[in-house]
This record gives sequence, structure tokens and C-alpha cells, in this order.
Amino acid sequence: RQGEPTDPLFPTSRGGPLSRDAVERLLAKYAAVAEHACPSLHGKRLSPHILRHTSAMQLLQAGVDTTVIALWLGHATIRTTQIYLHADLRLKERALARTAP
Repeated sequence: RQGEPTDPLFPTSRGGPLSRDAVERLLAKYAAVAEHACPSLHGKRLSPHILRHTSAMQLLQAGVDTTVIALWLGHATIRTTQIYLHADLRLKERALARTAP
């Protein structure tokens, strides 16, 4: 069905937005299923925030501009995004390689 832009992306059976607890329960459920297929996931922390942070870091590593990432994350200012995104070792190595003769 065609929804409105303000409709929740993942609605409940009544059409409302999922609660924070419901999202965390669903994530835990599917993480347990994924753990059976990929045992290295055992003991790993997983939360909606970790998925959000991971997505942001993958966008950054793919070369997406931080202003675009800020829009993607819904941050009001790029300053928030810059705090949110820490440069990982691969990014630092690539930056250093660009400066080497």
C-alpha cells in the first residue's frame, strides 16, 4: 500500500510506530537467528544504536561526505555527526597514504 511520508517505516499491527522495546526485541530475535548461521556473532553486543553507528562508519569508509551522513542520521548540525563518527585506523591509513610522496 502507498503510505504517507509520516507513516512509520515498520508499523505495528495497528499501524502505529514500534516502541523502542519492540525494536530491541526484534533485533535480539533476529540476532539469535543470525548467530546460528554465523557463530562468530556469539557474545557480540548488538543494539539499534550500534547498527546506526556501524551504518554511519560504513558510509564514511565508502567516501560519503559527512554532510550527507549528517542528513542520513537526521543530525541538526554536522558538529554532532563529527562527534558521532570517530576515524578508524583504516581511514587514518588512507589519509596518511594520500599525503605520502
